Amino acid sequence: MSLSRPLNPQPALPPFFSLIALESIDSTNEELHRRARAGAPEGTLVWAREQTRGRGRRGRDWRSPPGNLYLSLLLRPQVPPAEAAQIGFVAAVALAEAFESLLPAAPRLSCKWPNDLLIDGAKVSGILPEAEAAGGVVEAVVLGMGVNVASFPAELPYRATSLAAAGAEAGVETVLEAVAPRLQSWYRRWREEGFAPVRCRWLDFATGLGEPVEVRLEREVLRGRFAGLDASGALDLELADGGHRLITAGDVFHPAG
Repeated sequence: MSLSRPLNPQPALPPFFSLIALESIDSTNEELHRRARAGAPEGTLVWAREQTRGRGRRGRDWRSPPGNLYLSLLLRPQVPPAEAAQIGFVAAVALAEAFESLLPAAPRLSCKWPNDLLIDGAKVSGILPEAEAAGGVVEAVVLGMGVNVASFPAELPYRATSLAAAGAEAGVETVLEAVAPRLQSWYRRWREEGFAPVRCRWLDFATGLGEPVEVRLEREVLRGRFAGLDASGALDLELADGGHRLITAGDVFHPAG
């Protein structure tokens, strides 16, 4: 299902990470789930040059040609599912800071709830955390991340871009080297200090904070103002009547953006 390929030179990653580099794989998340069930340790990182069956949220296809970054990281937080869901925000903050270090000053980098990163309103990266729990405790989180480094698909129902199109002069290895230490640092901080500092930093990058927003749920569409995040990471939606509703899952659209 995969072809292992030694990289030369090897990306310089902190010792926390155990890198598994693959030429091609069905899905880095699926590969890491297989390895997690076989006992792989925390910090195992699967990186593939391409995916043949990459996927995003709700099973949506994620086109994965060579030249972009596809990786999945295994974490073993041993926390309740509600807390484990915050790891997506940990990843978003790490990616945002890494992109900020690689991009020229002009493009506007932002985080879109719950798990996308945008450059000037166009999607450049997505995050897919998948948890495996037993007895009310999450034993493993497979944290998938895809970054449009060199290219992006054109035929999408939303705007997309790449780091290269936004002016970053960085290959896949350089992007991975920028992301990894920030990911380790923010994960450690989340474990030691909780969600509050992650929430605060994510809000620094938030798309449409305080602006009109539409949230599409499975059975209804809600409209209101994006008032912020609550202490757990839920979207705080202020409704027209002044009431508030906390959203833990849904598709978010920013008409003003």
